[in-house]
Order: sequence, then structure tokens, then C-alpha cells
Amino acid sequence: MTHYQPDRSQYPQAKDDGSLDIDLTSGKYLKLWQGPQHPGITGNMSVELTVCGDEVVKGRTHVGYLHRGFEKLMERRTFIQCFPLVCRICVPEPDFNEYCYAAAIEELAGIEVPERAHWIRTLILEMGRINSYMMYMGGQSGSLGMGVIGQWTTYVRDLMLDRFEELTGARIYHMFILPGGVRDGLPEGFAGRMEETLREVERTMQDVYDVMFCNAIYKKRTKGVGVIDRDLIDRYGVTGPNARACGVAKDVRRDQPYLKYAELDFEPVTGKDSDIYTRSDVRRRDVLMSIDLIRQIMGKIPDKGPVMSKLPNVLHWKIPHGETYIRGECSRGEYGFYVVTDGSGYPRRINVRGPSYTHAMTLLEKMIVNVNIADVAGLMVSLHTYPPEIER
Repeated sequence: MTHYQPDRSQYPQAKDDGSLDIDLTSGKYLKLWQGPQHPGITGNMSVELTVCGDEVVKGRTHVGYLHRGFEKLMERRTFIQCFPLVCRICVPEPDFNEYCYAAAIEELAGIEVPERAHWIRTLILEMGRINSYMMYMGGQSGSLGMGVIGQWTTYVRDLMLDRFEELTGARIYHMFILPGGVRDGLPEGFAGRMEETLREVERTMQDVYDVMFCNAIYKKRTKGVGVIDRDLIDRYGVTGPNARACGVAKDVRRDQPYLKYAELDFEPVTGKDSDIYTRSDVRRRDVLMSIDLIRQIMGKIPDKGPVMSKLPNVLHWKIPHGETYIRGECSRGEYGFYVVTDGSGYPRRINVRGPSYTHAMTLLEKMIVNVNIADVAGLMVSLHTYPPEIER
């Protein structure tokens, strides 16, 4: 079957504000919805597609089908009551929200975090990064019809969840990083079990490389597709693997070290082609770097020492007037919390800077134009977005 090739000269021209006047009654264009319940959608979101033949001429992102409104919810809760909320802003990598929120409160309240707690926090964030990448890798392969990869990566993600469970008591929402430190130290024998998990992740990633990245069909569907122009990096606030795949070595862990990253040996993983294939390969190599970082961390964590500073009565806790912005490098790029306090027992204002906002809204809607319908899912997943970061 020969696909209909639209005459692009007849496409509607964008206005100065980027909007398009499209007459759906003309018969040239058709509106389709991809999501929210669709296997090629990142989480509970949807993309409103306007197509001409099998080519997209316009796309709009719609979110709000899942968790939402976190920022206003937190303004109506005490500081300690916000912790069950923040981890839900990013379900596959919840610990990063815990860290950013805790670090912001610590800075505003003048709380010192013990050395050992800093190391454990660094460990938790790298464990969460691997979990997030495992979910992404299964989604990226699944968007192009390679379902077995998702089964493999879900298996090793479950092994890492075992480590989270014995460390925090929970598998998904851990609420382990609190203001002042962490809730507990490492359980006995944890280092050995962690090493077994890391070896299994390494073996699985080798299988993923052989079956997915060396696959001729995967290469043909992803190489040269969904290229991000290097000029868009700063204009659109592109960060993380999406920027590093362009050769822009942005990584907050190295550029503005926090926790114990300044004491670890690593260099940001980069690529040069900036297409779907390169973005997925940067993330694959990022997993291997996280494995190395965890091994470095496990060799440096003190065996003894406090993991939590003494706090006031958290039920009547009032934070002095102030404001701060805490940032870090999550699996999708720069993540940040802007927190304002007014001396009361409630946050005055909280704004969450999740990379999904720029990647799934402004960037995706620009890149999706002239893309074939069959490539929409692969393109969208390659930007690695989590909808609650947008509708927060």
C-alpha cells in the first residue's frame, strides 16, 4: 500500500505566535487523539493530532488525567504533611522530589545534615535513576513494537525495588528522605545484595544492547528521526539526556555538585546525532554510569554515624521567612524546587521545575510537525516525560 503524501505547500502557515488556522471542514485535515489510554503514550496524557494523510501538521499536549495540582495542595498543608505529596509528582523516580523538598526546607530552616545521610541520599537518587531508566527503556522499545525489552527491564527494575523495600520499607513511595537526613541507615548485608542486583542490571543491559540497539529495524526507525536542533537547547530549556544527545554536556551533578557528587569520579554521557536512537543510547550508557556511581558510593558510605539531625516538633514547625531554589539532575534533566516561606507553619509558595514541562509541551509540539503518525509514539517517548510534572 502506498501512503498518501500530502502537498506541504498547501499546509496552513503559522502565525507570529505559532498558532495555525486549520479548517477541519475542508476535508484536507483530520483530528486524531493519541491517548490518554494508549500504549504509545507517556503516562496518562494525550496528544491532539491534526493530520493530513498520515503526516502530522499540528500537535497539542493535554495532561491532567492523573495526579495534579500539587503546588497548591502543598500550600495548604504543614511542611511535614507535604512529604506524602511530593513523591507523587514523579512516580517512577519519587525520591528526587523528596530530596529537593527536604534540601529546600533544610536551607531555609538552617538544618545541618549528617555526613552519612548525604551519602545515603546520593545512593538513593542513583538507585531511583536506574529505576526510571528501566521504565523508559521498556517504553521506548515498546513504542516501536519490541515488547520483550520491557519485560526484561521490568524484571531488573523489580530487583532494584527489592533493594528499596529492604532499605525504606516501601517499593514505590519511600518517604525516606526527610528534613535533617534519612530515616535509617543501611541494613546488614545490603552491600552484597546491591552488588548482585547491579550485576543483573549489567547483564540485562548487555542483552538490551544486543537485541534492541543492534537491531536493524530499530536503527531504521530511530536514526535520523526526531532530531533536536542544537539551537533549541537553550531556547526551549532542554536538559538532561535530551541535551546531552546533542553533544551539550549539561549535568547538574558535575556543573553544580550537590550531596556527594563532587567526591565521585564520573563524566556526563554525551552523543552527537540528537535523534531518537542517540537519546536512547545516551540513557543506556547513563545506566552503566549509575551502576559505577553506586559502587563508588557503597565503598565510601561511613559504617557508623548519625543519619538524622534533631528537629523541632514537626506538628508545630514554623520556618523563618525566606526563599530558595534547589536543583539537581534527575533521569530527565534539571529538576528544581523553588520554595518561599513567610514564617508560618505552611509553605507560602512552591514551584516545581520538572523537565517534562518543556520537553513534552513546547519541544514535542514543535518537533511533531511533519512526523509520520507511526513515529509519534517513538518520538514522544524518546523525550522521556512524566505528566504530573506538567500539571503540578
